[in-house]
Amino acid sequence: MANNLPMEKKIAAVSALAEGVSIRSIERMTGIHRDTIMRLGLRVGQGCTSLMDTMMRDLKCERLQLDEIWQYVGKHQNRLTDKDDESQRGDFYTFVALDADTKLVPAFRVGKRDNYNTICFVEDLAPRLTGRVQISTDALGTYAGALERGFGCQLDYAQIIKVFRAAELAPGRYSPPELYTQEKNVVFGNPNPAYISTSYVESQNLTMRMLCRRLTRLTNAYSKKLENFRAAIGLYFGYYNFVKRHSTVRMTPAMAAGVVSEFWTVADLIEKTNG
Repeated sequence: MANNLPMEKKIAAVSALAEGVSIRSIERMTGIHRDTIMRLGLRVGQGCTSLMDTMMRDLKCERLQLDEIWQYVGKHQNRLTDKDDESQRGDFYTFVALDADTKLVPAFRVGKRDNYNTICFVEDLAPRLTGRVQISTDALGTYAGALERGFGCQLDYAQIIKVFRAAELAPGRYSPPELYTQEKNVVFGNPNPAYISTSYVESQNLTMRMLCRRLTRLTNAYSKKLENFRAAIGLYFGYYNFVKRHSTVRMTPAMAAGVVSEFWTVADLIEKTNG
């Protein structure tokens, strides 16, 4: 059982999971059975989510960028059948809020890319912040109503609207579309035009794809269960906020935001999440 593993084995397994190593590769590297690695990752990931929910409070974030990153659970959305539970399988999005100054991720949510999950995400984010905030998002239509509902008048909000060129791709080739135009649209409040951007959160999403194995494209590493996927995302953000040193702020995002006062190790993360 994962609870009976010595701490050095737990550190090796959790460190590898947080750095994007597959479960079977960790099994070969450490000698820990893959089921034990799965249970350990599930427990620590769920613990990270609970830990961040408790600690990410009274944050003095002034400029936030919001975005969503796609992945599927079990199978692609267009392959679901009448026998599949769409609430547990198919396309899911991770909504991410990132502080442009400290690079902290104060809140995230895994769910469908719909109005309900957007509202839940924003209503979870808003009480964690103190003071007026400027927020930038992409052109997802559900954000405006959710942000107005969650923040009221304590918000300056703008959207980045991007138009991409349609391109014919060769069969079997994967490539992102070419950006054609981009414009900034003020939705309400008085946002500073110089800070209307989603570049930081988009860069974080790229890092997330590289370090969270379940988000790796064109592989069989995707999650088969939604519970496991949510735990993997929780583990990633726990490691990102508290353990991984960010090159821009030269400390962890949690330190830069004043959430903690010192560097955490993977052992600290495991102990504080009862791993």
